[in-house]
Amino acid sequence: MILGRIVGTVVSTRKDPRLEGKKLLVVKPISPDGVDESGYVVAVDTVDAGFRETVLLVSGSSARNASECKDRPVDAAIVGIVDTVHMDAQHEGELAAARRK
Repeated sequence: MILGRIVGTVVSTRKDPRLEGKKLLVVKPISPDGVDESGYVVAVDTVDAGFRETVLLVSGSSARNASECKDRPVDAAIVGIVDTVHMDAQHEGELAAARRK
């Protein structure tokens, strides 16, 4: 699973019929402490996520097995809205050190 933040939407008037009615969102991967990571992912929203919300993203076969994505041409799916992320002290320190580099 990947942590990400919703940063946009994708509108597609012509697409595979199996994607009709599915909301496509642009997700920016983030670290556990909320810092942006490189790249963007377009994902099918299965949980009615909103702009700037932190979400859980799955890809590959996991995305194709997500609710509402079975037998659809999907490579990434949003499967959860994150309330909080807690890290133990050791990993918090590792994240802080990595940010300073």
